[in-house]
Amino acid sequence: MQERGRSLRNASMIVDFIHIGVGILIVMLAVVSFLNPEDHMLLFPLIFFLAGVLNLVNGIYKIRLSGREKKKKAAATAVLLFGVLLFVLTAVSAVSIWWG
Repeated sequence: MQERGRSLRNASMIVDFIHIGVGILIVMLAVVSFLNPEDHMLLFPLIFFLAGVLNLVNGIYKIRLSGREKKKKAAATAVLLFGVLLFVLTAVSAVSIWWG
């Protein structure tokens, strides 16, 4: 039981570091891209991609924690679905910028 507690703590810490790092990166890219959107249009797909990664990591972590609880599993699945939606938005924005 001690090993499971330690692995959950390690996973929680890793997820927290990913949230902090990717979150700071998203904020920095968003500020730069909104200061001069015409020159930094290529940052928008990157922002959407990073947000999608963040949602997928969070969704996978929540699914692993949910166990047999259906409500928590459904909430985690919704987070995963939102992450996939952000990946689709990444592709759409990249295509519209590069070939638009």
